[in-house]
Amino acid sequence: MKPLVFALCLLPLAWLGWKGYSGLLGANPIEATIRELGDWALRFLLIALGVTPLRRLTGWSWLGRLRRMLGLFAFFYVVLHLLSYVGLDQFFDWSAIGREIIKRKYITIGMLAVLLLLPLAVTSTDTMLRRLGGRRWRALHRLVYVIGPLGVAHHWMMVKKDLTQPMIHAAILAVLLGWRLVAWHNARTASRRQESPCAASPPSSA
Repeated sequence: MKPLVFALCLLPLAWLGWKGYSGLLGANPIEATIRELGDWALRFLLIALGVTPLRRLTGWSWLGRLRRMLGLFAFFYVVLHLLSYVGLDQFFDWSAIGREIIKRKYITIGMLAVLLLLPLAVTSTDTMLRRLGGRRWRALHRLVYVIGPLGVAHHWMMVKKDLTQPMIHAAILAVLLGWRLVAWHNARTASRRQESPCAASPPSSA
């Protein structure tokens, strides 16, 4: 499945390249490119977050082997989104970029999300998993529960008119995080029940 999923994950980039080549990106192709790359970065992040619930609900254990690759594709599209903004929109004018980060809150939030996503991408290999240990690795990768809301907020604040897509993304994220919260609560409740001593049964009446 991995080669097929890998190819499918590249389709949005190929489609964007075709639209650019065919002149279908509208009156402002640079802005359209930046936004479409950002949209797909957020979508891949949501897809990666959806792997665990879908795997547990369906029993398809093979889905777990795709989660890391999907998360890396989210990072891949984030990097392209950032590079298109820095290179195509700002022409690597670092002083202007710094002013934009301070002035525009949605850019500030987006940059924070990128910084938090970077250590997750760096530690995504099996080697880093062994070096950190499973417990610390899982604790670090829980940053995704912060990155997801930051990504949705960045998208929401960036869109000025039609909020349909940001609302859909926010609803999907709420469902995914809500499912995890319920699963965590149920697991903790079950653990407490197992740890609590069994109450002594009352003596039977004669």
